[in-house]
Amino acid sequence: MNTHLHLSLAALLSFGVPAGALLADEFQQLFDGKSLTGWKALDMSYWSVRDSAITGESTPDNPCTSNQYLVWQGGDVSDFELKLKFRVTGNGCNSGVQFRSQMKPNGLAVGYQADIYQSGPYLGGVCDELHSRNGPELLTANGSRTVIDESGKRSATPLDGKATMKPQGEWNDYHITAKGQHIILRINGEVCSELIDKEKGHYDLKGILGLQLRSGKPMTVQFKDIYLKQR
Repeated sequence: MNTHLHLSLAALLSFGVPAGALLADEFQQLFDGKSLTGWKALDMSYWSVRDSAITGESTPDNPCTSNQYLVWQGGDVSDFELKLKFRVTGNGCNSGVQFRSQMKPNGLAVGYQADIYQSGPYLGGVCDELHSRNGPELLTANGSRTVIDESGKRSATPLDGKATMKPQGEWNDYHITAKGQHIILRINGEVCSELIDKEKGHYDLKGILGLQLRSGKPMTVQFKDIYLKQR
């Protein structure tokens, strides 16, 4: 866990790391389906467990004016596979899974995000959340394989398929694989984006794992069946 997160949370929160059952194929269960043990955010008022799922919610009475992140307290991730289910309503279905990222003292995340959106290029794309890069936030779009060279030049080629969301209310599968500078995202079994990031001073090899509640209009996002394999 990076130093800023420890400093910003330590005075407010007691850290708890779940035991986490290990499956036969060495995936660790990160969420027990009952509590938020092992997960923390600067503002826990947005987060709860509902329908046996981690639930982030903003409402007219509790609006989200700045992106919120629920961070796994089990330490940084580097090379890994992550599998989870998600569903989302409201606010353009805008959310994401933050990985290999750093937390600012104000609770905002900097680094890679496996994006969630209602449709289009951001769904299943790799974003660079609030990073000081030159160029667009979206590093590789839904349906694309992008190589970023050492100078930051980007070259994109199309993949065979694209991500699509299941009908509202149904659960979607997210599968994130990161090994070195190579990242592959899959949604509902479809390889939807691939990133090879070689840009000096910008690629991220290690950092926190977190779930995002996006600022803006009222929304609800849920995550469950969260399993991690670290390499």
